[in-house]
Amino acid sequence: METLNGIVSSVKILKYSERPLVYFKLDDSSCLIAGHSLNFLADVEDGMRIAVAGVYNSRKQFVVKKYAVIGQTKMMMEFNRIAI
Repeated sequence: METLNGIVSSVKILKYSERPLVYFKLDDSSCLIAGHSLNFLADVEDGMRIAVAGVYNSRKQFVVKKYAVIGQTKMMMEFNRIAI
C-alpha cells in the first residue's frame, strides 16, 4: 500500500448509489474513493490537506483505502463556527 498527502481539489461524485464513487485530485494525482466516501464527503472539501493510503489501478488512478484529514475536518469547522 502506498501513501500520498497533499491539498484536495475537484471533489466530484461519479456514481450515486448506496456507496457513492467519489473522484478528487490530490495535488497532481487523480484519486477515487468508494469505501468511506460518505464520511469523506462529510470531512473534506477543496483546499484541505489530507493523507491517503491505497493502490494505483490500471488507469493510473489512486484508489483510496484509508484517509486522514490533517487539521480540522469540515464537520469540526462547522461545529466551531456554530458554537461561537
